[in-house]
Parts: sequence; C-alpha cells; structure tokens
Amino acid sequence: MRITRVEVWRADLPLREPYRIAYETIDRCETAFVRLVTDGHATGVGCGTADPAMTGETTRDTIQALEDVVRPLLQGEDPLRPAHHLHRLREPLVGRPAARAAVDLALHDLLGRAGGLPLWRILGGFREAIPTSITIGILPADETVGRAEELAGRGFRCLKIKGGDDPEVDAERALRVREAVGPDIELRFDANQGYTVEQAVRFVERARGARLELLEQPTPAGEPALLGRVTAAVPLPVMADESLRSLMDAYRLAHGELADMLNVKLQKVGGLAEALRINAVARAAGLEAMVGCLDEPALGIAAGLAFALAAPNVMYADLDGHLDLAEDPTAGAVLLEDGLLRPTDRPGLGWSG
Repeated sequence: MRITRVEVWRADLPLREPYRIAYETIDRCETAFVRLVTDGHATGVGCGTADPAMTGETTRDTIQALEDVVRPLLQGEDPLRPAHHLHRLREPLVGRPAARAAVDLALHDLLGRAGGLPLWRILGGFREAIPTSITIGILPADETVGRAEELAGRGFRCLKIKGGDDPEVDAERALRVREAVGPDIELRFDANQGYTVEQAVRFVERARGARLELLEQPTPAGEPALLGRVTAAVPLPVMADESLRSLMDAYRLAHGELADMLNVKLQKVGGLAEALRINAVARAAGLEAMVGCLDEPALGIAAGLAFALAAPNVMYADLDGHLDLAEDPTAGAVLLEDGLLRPTDRPGLGWSG
C-alpha cells in the first residue's frame, strides 16, 4: 500500500456563542484538514487547529506546512509506518505543532482503518469511557451561575470555570456556582495565565469554600518558576497547561516539581505520538494528567479521547471543544451522554468521512 494523494483543505467553523478567557475572546474554530489517500482500500483523515497563543502558528502556517512539507514527503510512501514518517517530519515541522498533529492523526486514523480496529483499542483500551468537563467562559457572576445550573441540568458532572481577571471576583463566582450546583458536581478553575503568584494564592484562599478540584495555569507560561511557587504555596493541585508544549517542557516541569498535574493537548504538543511520550514522563514522575483540547472538530476530540482511554494516569478529560461549533463536518466521531464521552466502535478515529 502506498500514499497516492495528500489532500489539504481549510474549514472555518463558527461557534454558536463567543466566549471570553483571560487573554482573548473566541468566536470561531479555524481548522486545517488533511486526507491521506492510498492505492488500497484505506484512507486517513486528520485535523490541525492552530492558535497563535497556544501553538505559536496560524491556520495559514498550518496549511502551508501541510502542502509544502508533508505532501512531498509522504506522497508515494508506505502509510503503515507512522513512527518513521513522524520522525522524518519532526525537524521540517519545528514550530508547527498543529501541522504535526494533523498528519499524526491522519496516519493513526489510516492505521486503524487499514486494520479494521478503532484507534482507542489499538492504543491499549485501558478504559471504555471518561467523563469530560465543560467550560464556562468569563461571565458576570449571575450569568456564570445560570450557565452552571443549565449545564448541570444537562447531565454534566464536571464544570470548568474560566477566570484570571480579578481573584476576588473569580472567587465569588466559584463560590456562587458551588452554592447553586451543590456538592456532587466537580468544579475546576482555569486562570489562563492571568494571575501573579500573590493573586493566585489569594484566589485559592478566598475560594476555599468552593471545594475546587484543581487550579489550571494561574501564572504566565513563559515564567515556569512562578508556577512552581504557586504549586508550593497552595493546598489545591496546580495544573500546567500553556507551560507544557513539548517533551522537554514535561521533563522540566516534572523534574522541578513545578506542577502537580499536566494538561496534554494534542494540537499543542504535535499529536498522539508526542502526547504518549509526554505522558510517559508524567507517569514516571507520579503526575496525573488531563487530556485537554482547543476549540476543534469532533475528529480532533476523538484523537484526544483515544489517548485518554489508553493511559491509566490520564484521570481527567476536558474534551468539550466540539460542543459549541455551529457546524462540524466530523460530527459523530465521538459519543456524549450525561457528560460521559465514549468512542464509536468504527475503525480509526471513528469518523467515516
């Protein structure tokens, strides 16, 4: 079997409702797709969602990399050697993690389709489903509470509240959500780099009654020592997100004891193969991991889900990036019921397109 054609296209997918985080307002998902067509019966499809703040590239950069680098390197090659191809692409795609993720997903999807097996089973199938959190953007307190009650009523058992503007206001929002949804809903808080060390500590103290499960990336990503200071100062588990972009970052965070948990996003680190390497570091260091996402289509969520289902120490999932898309050409690649995310049992990533 050989790759006969590499198709690349772009999809701009609007959100049903824009939302705000500490450093930007998000209203759409710009995604690059790649399809690997072979001379056999199998094809493979992947997607790359660039975010200048998270992946350091634009969608235009991703498309260009797929067309100018990936296409000539993969055309005519054996598609069932993903490790070989991803190694060859590592240096040419430096600084292009979303492009790497797109081709990584396509190669893994093709492998599953060629073998007639769902990817989550190929990767190990440690568990069959995982609860996912769902995100509430930065809103006034009353609106935050209303959104939390609505999501809990839809069956979600874990809510992630965005903040990072003002620790006192954020603490009030967290406390009011806890009062509204009761003791059985898990609450997580993501400051998206918005706090100083002092503000993060103050937030944790003020929000103690909210019984938060974790605090995600309170301080700027470019200063990992600050994250370590928060981790050492607060009783709440602290998770690294924007501070984790590579295998080396994972080693530094673990070695320096700068975080209690790692948020592994496939688009941020460059795909499934790299996510599995990073998770091996986390597991060796005794760190729990969460699989996260950007705003991305269900195809990308399916890849994150396959990773989450494969690894025993991936205890948390934040795989809601497809839920707010007004249009998703890959809808149906994952199944969601009462906040529990399951794979389809179709081959590869579970999308038949």
